[in-house]
Amino acid sequence: MTIHSWITLSASDARPLYLQVIEQITRRVAVGDLVPGAELPSIRELAANLKVSVITIKRAYLELERDGVIATRQGKGSVVAERHGLQSAIQERELKQHLSEAASLGLLMGLSKTEMQRRVAAAYEEKAGVIN
Repeated sequence: MTIHSWITLSASDARPLYLQVIEQITRRVAVGDLVPGAELPSIRELAANLKVSVITIKRAYLELERDGVIATRQGKGSVVAERHGLQSAIQERELKQHLSEAASLGLLMGLSKTEMQRRVAAAYEEKAGVIN
């Protein structure tokens, strides 16, 4: 599978295209589909395959590099960063973001801390039952 075969850009998504690329590459690293050292397509290649501007992909790669998700070697292209704990760091960041969003929604709904804890526990038990 080539990297661009699972990147799906959506015109109906309100987010800019470069953010969609960042999210999807980061997600693939988080789930282990892209392992440390895995080569990424060149900026020009990915832009051509996704039918977006080179600037869009360049911006995505620059932000991914700034976040430590990828590394770019002059003349050799970009690879998934070979950083110890990268996958778990991304997962931890995603979990914190999702929990924050859930807490915001719970507060908006007027749920108590106890009710939020109950609902999170129930969701956890439901998923754990599916996995086990």
